[in-house]
Amino acid sequence: MKKYLFISNSTKPTKDQQISREKVKLTNVSLPCIEAVMNMGYEVYMGVNRSNAEELDCEYDINFYNSSTYRSLTDIKSNFTAFRNLMTLLKREKIQVIHCNTPIGGLVGRICGKLAKVPKVIYTAHGFHFYEGASFINRTVIKFAELWMARYTDVIITMNLEDYKAAQKFKLRNGGKVYYVPGVGVDTKNYQLEYDNNESLRRSLGLREDDIILISMGDLVDRKNYTASINAVAKSKNQKLHFLICGRGPELDSLQKLAKRLGVERNIHFLGFRTDIKELLSVSDIFLLTSYQEGLPRSMMEAMATGLPCVASKVRGNTDLIEASKGGYLCNPDDIDGLAECISKLALNEQLRGEMGLANLTSIREYDVENVKKIISDIYLKELSNVKD
Repeated sequence: MKKYLFISNSTKPTKDQQISREKVKLTNVSLPCIEAVMNMGYEVYMGVNRSNAEELDCEYDINFYNSSTYRSLTDIKSNFTAFRNLMTLLKREKIQVIHCNTPIGGLVGRICGKLAKVPKVIYTAHGFHFYEGASFINRTVIKFAELWMARYTDVIITMNLEDYKAAQKFKLRNGGKVYYVPGVGVDTKNYQLEYDNNESLRRSLGLREDDIILISMGDLVDRKNYTASINAVAKSKNQKLHFLICGRGPELDSLQKLAKRLGVERNIHFLGFRTDIKELLSVSDIFLLTSYQEGLPRSMMEAMATGLPCVASKVRGNTDLIEASKGGYLCNPDDIDGLAECISKLALNEQLRGEMGLANLTSIREYDVENVKKIISDIYLKELSNVKD
């Protein structure tokens, strides 16, 4: 039986998370790939960031190993452990296919794949760091690294059109191919809820029935540019506007101070980590995302699947999802006046919100997880059917 390995990076776990014995739950990042390769008869291995990973259970028949693959390029110790653990696995098992994801997973996976002479190496770029408008370092050093690593790669999968066009200029190993896949997929039916407790959820948040709710989800970090969102809400000068921010991160204190300084602390709600995102989306009116950089934002896909209009920054990924003036509005991420104007247009026009929300319900179908599964399966059938034992 041929063997397949799936790896990606994640946030560094806490000690409790690292030793947890809970069953591994696959997400849409890995699920379409795992199902496709299992249907082809491969034995599956997968990296997870938990100790004694080989003892972990899952609803799928998967062999786990502790990959120690996190999101920081400067975490030298963890990255060395990731390299060592993967090389140990590759020396022990004859892996025919590595599918590596994300920057660190892609770096470690491709270096080890080269050294271990793995026959087929696939890399999914969830968003190149040399995007349009990126820093000089990203557009030079990081781009050179991606160009160089492409020489160790047989297949590159991209998730937005800007990255797809960029990757087509790469020189891949053995004349490899570049594919476009519309994201990791979202279960659109899961977000079209008939939620019976909208009023009670609004009350629990201190909101009234006639308030206009904006919502955003994501880590509170510079890249997400929540500063612009809060400034735009303040600039709108509408006390009925309430902005729900779902997420945690190092920028929390400074963002809270900004809201207070602008006099909108009552209108900005820092909700932290939430397990009821679907319900919060269902009681919201507008999705707001002013980030500087995106690959293909899952949070926006979830909002679109709920039927929300979007106000977003005009950057890669966002522009793939939203057609300007049809499913929402796109502005420069630092255009506070423009963002505030777009928010006000939607806040004051319920009919417009409904029309744009319906447009998004239609366009999001392309990104449904079942469509993504089909595309991944087709790619695998083309690329993996002839891999030798």
